[in-house]
Parts: sequence; structure tokens; C-alpha cells
Amino acid sequence: MIGERLQRARKGAGLALRAVAEQADLSHTTVSKFEKEQQKPSSAQLIKLAKILGVRTEYFFRPETLKIEGIEYRKKSTLPQKSFDKIQADIFDQAERWHELLSLYPQPPIQPFALPDSLPEHLSDAEQIEALAEAVRADWNLGLNCIPDMVDTLESQGIMVISSTVGSDNKFDGLAGTINTMPLIVVGANWTGDRQRFTLAHELGHLLLKGRLDQALLDDEEKLCNRFAGAFLLPEPTLIEHLGKNRHRLENEELYLLKHEFGLSMQGVLFRALQAEIITHATFQNIYKLFSIKGWRTREPKEQYPSEQTILFKQLVYRALAEEYFTESKAAELLGLPVAKFHQQRTLESLEPVTH
Repeated sequence: MIGERLQRARKGAGLALRAVAEQADLSHTTVSKFEKEQQKPSSAQLIKLAKILGVRTEYFFRPETLKIEGIEYRKKSTLPQKSFDKIQADIFDQAERWHELLSLYPQPPIQPFALPDSLPEHLSDAEQIEALAEAVRADWNLGLNCIPDMVDTLESQGIMVISSTVGSDNKFDGLAGTINTMPLIVVGANWTGDRQRFTLAHELGHLLLKGRLDQALLDDEEKLCNRFAGAFLLPEPTLIEHLGKNRHRLENEELYLLKHEFGLSMQGVLFRALQAEIITHATFQNIYKLFSIKGWRTREPKEQYPSEQTILFKQLVYRALAEEYFTESKAAELLGLPVAKFHQQRTLESLEPVTH
């Protein structure tokens, strides 16, 4: 158990065997034996390794009860394997703390995920995606207006959402998988809110479409998930209500206003207008060329849409603490904080010295 965790923490820190060995004053052969469970590190060595790898010593002794599946990044991604190893280690760490927290509750504090009743067994046509997105909204009682908080919406349906600060090289958007059969979506924490929301909806598409696409559509799964994301965030009837049925041109300010109303990028709104046949392909191309000329495909103009945060984990830690399911030291451990700092946060004490 310690060996597997040591290897995961090392990869998460982006360090080679020799680098860890040098910092720990050990041979790389010894560290390799630790990882292969051929030799056990002493308490002093384990403390030193924990400090080098940026983990708490308790990390090495957590019970291995998780079964994580489907944590694979997209095949066409340019994300280096070393970066993915870091992200994967972060996912495992956060997921394990989630699992431990939930296991300490006498009754599950969140409802289990259930596939929407309206989900079809098979999808054979890309046009079915629009109806699917609207059906999911209906099943979840979301209506057709803006979804104020995508993270909260997914968590309320029993989907674990992990926000990862790893991979700040702007090559990681997100991924989906399962943890002990509980659906999981991971999203990069460094993106603007509109991109995060699109990623969350895109990965939800993967969870819903898995095993339901006809063979002819399998190669187009990424495109279909993009279509689902756009339709889920901004349904066609709502878009038509805002833009009208047929337009010969669109104002940039219209796209900007819709972006901030629905949390979908200006480019996303433009694609939705094309998909809803509000504009022709020629009109789309003209506006898209303007985006390229102005550099808006990389960074859209004016104020950015605020990023979303997950606070459910913290809420459940404090709830369990209030119900005396565990001690303050366990709460601090789950949140990865020193006990003194956690106590200050818990009592709402200022972390800065008070001056008079």
C-alpha cells in the first residue's frame, strides 16, 4: 500500500526516482524498492519523503478502498504524460478524501446519481442531441433559462465534481469517470467560468452517452458532446427567443450579453446560432473570421465570465464536525490544513494580526 502511494505521490510531484532519492539522501534503488513493496521505509524516512513530495504522512496509510475507472484523457490531447500523471495523482488524492468523508456519515448526505428517465437506449442521429439536452433539463427541473451554477447542479444530482489546479499549462480542460460507481467529473480550475461550464457540460455528455451511440457515431463522440454542452447550456428555443428565427448578421455585443447571461462563450453562442439555423454558414464564417483577426478565439473581449467553485466538500466537512461525527483534527486532515489554521477558519478568527 505504501509503495503504490509513494509512486503516485512522486508522479504527482513530477519527480523522477533519482530526484527523490537525492533529496532524501537515499539510493534510487532503495526508493525503487520502497515503491515495489520490496522494502519498507522507516518512520524517519517516511516523514522525509512526505515533506519532499508535499503530502501529509497520513496519506501513506489511507485504506485503499477506491475503485476508480474511466480516468483517461482524450486520445487526441497534446497533454504530456508527465502532466497527466500529476493530474491523476491530484484526482486520486481528492477522491480518496471525498470517499473517506462520505464513509464517516451514518447516512449518505447526498443523493445517489440516477440516469434521467428520458435517456434513450440508442442514439443514431446527431440531431437527437438537442432533444436529449432538453430532456435532461426537464428531468432535473432546470427549465430552459440560464443554469446559475453548473457545479452545484451536477453535485445535486450525485455527480462528484473535482476542481484541479494541476495542469496550469492550459492543456487540460477536464475528464469524466467513476469512483466506486459514483460518476466523477474533473475540471481545470485555471480556466474562465464559461470554459469551465462548457467542460462540465461536455463531460456530462460523455457520462450520458456512454454505451448509447450507434457504431456510426462513435468516432464523432467528442463533437456530439460539444453539441450536447452547447444545447444544455443554451437550449435552442431559448436562443431563438433571444435572437429571433432568422438573422442576416449578429452584433458582437449581442454575443457578449448572451455569454454573460448563460455562461457560454461568445464563440459557443455563435456556434449555437448556426446549429439552430438562425444564421447561415456564410454569416457564421464572416463572424468567425472576425474572431480570428481580433484574437478573440484565444481570449474573448471585455470582462471575463467568473469561474465556478465547488464548496460541497467543505460544507460536508463542517456539517459532520457540527454533528460530532469526527474531531477537529480529522476535519483539518480532510481539508489538508494544519489544525491551528483550521481552528482559526472554524472560529472565523482573523488570520492577520489585529492592529490598533
